[in-house]
Amino acid sequence: MLDDLHIHDFYRDAGRILLALFQQFPAPATIYVEDIAGPDTPDEFGLHSPRHLACLGAMTWLRECGYINFSQLVRQEAVEEASLTHHSFLLLVSRGDDGVSNAEKLNEAVREGSSPQLATLMVGLMGKLTS
Repeated sequence: MLDDLHIHDFYRDAGRILLALFQQFPAPATIYVEDIAGPDTPDEFGLHSPRHLACLGAMTWLRECGYINFSQLVRQEAVEEASLTHHSFLLLVSRGDDGVSNAEKLNEAVREGSSPQLATLMVGLMGKLTS
């Protein structure tokens, strides 16, 4: 099996984005790419790193797939007036048989940095949104 580092980065970015908006809910927030993916090192032409652009791509993908809303991109630096969708909010506050909310599980997985645990959780959460 391929070690798809970009997919693990996507899960981590998406989880951090959802958690950042959950912590601000219901108020809209500006989410900066560097707050999610870490500091950027633009090249000599001022172009952002592939890692920065991948995180920005995660933000736009989350919107396109109905997980978050935002009013606009601020250059390639941030999204403005971002918020969770109704479905994402309900998904994060729902609790499993263990009594722990999905937001708490996601927070733990992101904090611990366990790629397999985070991948399993994110795939499960994304599958629940579509059902």
